[in-house]
Amino acid sequence: MNKKVKLLTQGAIIAALYVLLTYLAAAMGLSSGAIQVRFSEALCVLPYFTPAAIPGLTIGCLLANFLTGCATWDIIFGSLATLIGAVVARMLRKHKWLVPLPSVLANIIVVPPVLMYVYGAEEAYPFLVATVGIGEVVSIYGLGMLLFFALNKRKNIFA
Repeated sequence: MNKKVKLLTQGAIIAALYVLLTYLAAAMGLSSGAIQVRFSEALCVLPYFTPAAIPGLTIGCLLANFLTGCATWDIIFGSLATLIGAVVARMLRKHKWLVPLPSVLANIIVVPPVLMYVYGAEEAYPFLVATVGIGEVVSIYGLGMLLFFALNKRKNIFA
C-alpha cells in the first residue's frame, strides 16, 4: 500500500474516532462540568505509533470542538494545544511514560486562560488549572495508557 495513502487513512480514522469519542463523553455528561473527561483525549498516545496521529488528533479536536458548540477561541486554542501536545509526544516516543505528558501540559497551559476569557471567569485560574489537569490526567494517562498497552502488543498494525 502507498505510504502516503496509509498515513492519510490513519489520520482520517483518528480524527473520526476523536469526534465520535468526544460525542460519547458529551452524551454521558462527562465532557462538561468541573472536571471534564473526554474519552477522545486517550487517543493522544497515538503519536507514539504513527506520525499520522498529529494531523488526525488536531483535525479531530477542531471538528469535535466545532460540532459540540464550543466558543471560537476554544476551538482555535484547544486545537492548537492538541497540535502542540501531539508534536511533542511524537518527539518523546522513545520514552513511553512521557508520551502523554505533552498533551496534559499543553492543555493545562492553554485551556484555563481560554476558559477564563471566553466564559468571564477571571478569578478562577487556579481552579481551572486543577480541574483541567485532573481531567487530562484521567483521560490521557489513565485511559490513554490502557490504550497504549493494548496497541503496543499489536504495534505492527501501524507499520
